[in-house]
Amino acid sequence: MKYIETLQEGERIGEIYLCKSRQAALTKAGKPYESLILQDKTGILNAKIWDPNSQGIDEFEALDYIDVMGDVTSFQGALQLNVKRIRKVKEGEYEPSDYLPVSEKNIEAMYQELIGFIRDMKNPYLRKLCGGFFLDDKDFERRFKFHSAAKSVHHGFVGGLLEHTLSVVKLCDYYTKAYPFLHRDLLLTSAIFHDIGKLKELSIFPENDYTDEGQLLGHIVIGAEMVSERICTIPDFPVKLANELRHCILAHHGELEFGSPKKPALAEAVALSFADNTDAKLQTMKEALAAANDSAGWLGYNRLFESNIRRTSEE
Repeated sequence: MKYIETLQEGERIGEIYLCKSRQAALTKAGKPYESLILQDKTGILNAKIWDPNSQGIDEFEALDYIDVMGDVTSFQGALQLNVKRIRKVKEGEYEPSDYLPVSEKNIEAMYQELIGFIRDMKNPYLRKLCGGFFLDDKDFERRFKFHSAAKSVHHGFVGGLLEHTLSVVKLCDYYTKAYPFLHRDLLLTSAIFHDIGKLKELSIFPENDYTDEGQLLGHIVIGAEMVSERICTIPDFPVKLANELRHCILAHHGELEFGSPKKPALAEAVALSFADNTDAKLQTMKEALAAANDSAGWLGYNRLFESNIRRTSEE
């Protein structure tokens, strides 16, 4: 199989890919065409069907696996496939694991490292709260290990939610050593739960798209609700501690315009928002550079950074 990350301009390919999305559109001249997003475990590829009525284009839908023949071109600095033929393939013609992007890191090892932080907690209420999800609930464990952290911006792959969560926890752990006045167990618990709502905000792979609940409420509110519901099952859980934990979750995007219902009012909420933003932006930069392959020049405007970006020189 020829993976997307290995494609080069000028190639003609005939490969099976997952059709992530399919959308009809019109050119400036009013001619109909279709825009596809193709996916395998190494990335995504924009594809265009310039003649949708061609006899070489079989019936297919988004999230189908399709055998695609076409020419690899370049458009605005990114590779694009001009599609000539498409055939919907049957089960048995493809291996699903080839088409889902997966964390480069060992998922089980990451989960065990996360559990280590939970077992090290001194506060019995927070340790019990975390353990109820991550130690005692095997269905939750399975879903958390598999889920992504985003549709497309960062960590949009199998194991992405776990990888991002662990990175944020480790950054927060560093903060507690550099700034000992921080409430360590509260901050680490907040980091562990800050994106838990994405289990309901995003559907599972291969779709990995926003659910109705995700569109209406968002992962921040969903996550705060999930934690609140579990707190109610723990006898004598301190009300003040519960409110502080919920506040950290609700404020973890840092600013109202970034989706946080509250701005940080606790030192732990400030630290969590910085850790979350650090990991999200560095991972986004990593993914943008990886998508550019070996390009050493400027990569163009990036919406998240509000800047034209490029790779650092090696000299």
